[in-house]
Amino acid sequence: MFKKNNSNTSENVNTLIGLGSNFEGKLNATGTVRIDGTFSGDINVDGNVILGKEGQVLGNISATNVIVSGSVEGNVNTLEKLQINSSGKVLGDIHVVSLIVEDKAIFEGKCSMKNEIPNNVSELNEQKAKA
Repeated sequence: MFKKNNSNTSENVNTLIGLGSNFEGKLNATGTVRIDGTFSGDINVDGNVILGKEGQVLGNISATNVIVSGSVEGNVNTLEKLQINSSGKVLGDIHVVSLIVEDKAIFEGKCSMKNEIPNNVSELNEQKAKA
């Protein structure tokens, strides 16, 4: 699932915020969430988040895996992997187990990498609240 250039694949997406769409609020979901529009608020996914090249998130993301080809202005917490593709930009702190940053990607913030893996996104958010 998490191979180079997979942001354009037609994998099983459970929730889609399409190109030209704007969403404001809080998203709690399971499965795979793809964002090609603009999302303002926090995202908690028991699964994966894919941010397309035109996608923009203004808020925090907590998920199992996150692929960023667009831009995130907020913190990113993953249970497993964060991948920032060459067109991606993350402006905020990250807490991950594994990090992949392609050439020409932009990351500005603090990075925390640990092998202690919580069981789910809720536990991850609880750990971050205590820190």
